[in-house]
Amino acid sequence: MPTWLIFALSTVACWGVYGVFLHMGGEGMLDKENGRYKAFLLVGLAYFVTAVLGPIIILVMNGASLKFWEYPGKGLTWSFIAGIVGAAGAFFVLLAFGANGKPPQVMSIVFAGAPIVNALVSLSLHPPKGGWDAVPMPFYLGIVMAAVGGYLVVKFKPGDPPKKKVATVAVASAVAGDYGVGRRD
Repeated sequence: MPTWLIFALSTVACWGVYGVFLHMGGEGMLDKENGRYKAFLLVGLAYFVTAVLGPIIILVMNGASLKFWEYPGKGLTWSFIAGIVGAAGAFFVLLAFGANGKPPQVMSIVFAGAPIVNALVSLSLHPPKGGWDAVPMPFYLGIVMAAVGGYLVVKFKPGDPPKKKVATVAVASAVAGDYGVGRRD
């Protein structure tokens, strides 16, 4: 398997659980109004550790310059814009959760729609030889299939899991404790 594919699949795995974990983090804050923003703050700290400290270590190990003012303007500008749109996208995911979106629906739309946007923007910026007419029909079919796939996942998502019967478990536990069931005295 090519190295690039291993890294791409690793990204799929990480981003595939991102929305679920972010939603769990927001709910775990036990603050209905601000929990998701607290979770996003911690995501930002995690980004700092991963996306700032990690590259600094690698750049220092490779003897590269850390002086931003020496970086080419085009690379600096586009990289910063990429960071802004990436963070804004993550923030919009949180806003979707705050508007009662659930991870299966929100992330399915995101991960079905983002490749479509990427393909169209990439082709617009770097058209193939022969222009749009040179793009093979299966490419367009793939875009339609991604859109339909995202729609189908959202439309036909299985229902929510049944509520746990916490009271029954608590009563059963208390009863078992009262009668010495499972006790080791």
